[in-house]
Amino acid sequence: MYTFTRLLAVVLMLSAGVASAESFVFKDMQGHEQRLQDYRGKWVLVNFWATWCPPCLEEIPDLIALYEAHKNKDMVIIGVALDSTKESVVEFVAKKKITYPIVFGDYDLAAQVGEVEALPTSYLYDPTGKLVSYQQGMVTRSSVETYVKSKTAKK
Repeated sequence: MYTFTRLLAVVLMLSAGVASAESFVFKDMQGHEQRLQDYRGKWVLVNFWATWCPPCLEEIPDLIALYEAHKNKDMVIIGVALDSTKESVVEFVAKKKITYPIVFGDYDLAAQVGEVEALPTSYLYDPTGKLVSYQQGMVTRSSVETYVKSKTAKK
């Protein structure tokens, strides 16, 4: 699952703060730019997924619920679909009623954020734009909210 080298790279990346508020610019499926720097003051979860990925599909309802609970307050979710065709993503997003911004991406685009070796993969930025968490595998609404509360309570 995780190799020592991979974990070391992620730890070094997080501790060095290499992924900061200038780190990505995506264009979502509605043509709007999604830039990390535009979300200062909010937590930003960037979730890489695909329509053919069972754990990705399992986490989407939680991501929708998380987005709906926090969208006008303190958090943004940006989904980056790493599918083969834009049409399959458009159809899937409509069918599943995904409300958070979706970017049709590829692994070059993903490199703006970091490595994506497995799907789903999520990166979480704090309100200052600093990358504070990375997870390969599913996330849940509860796990993200618990993490955010633990970091917010320390301030």
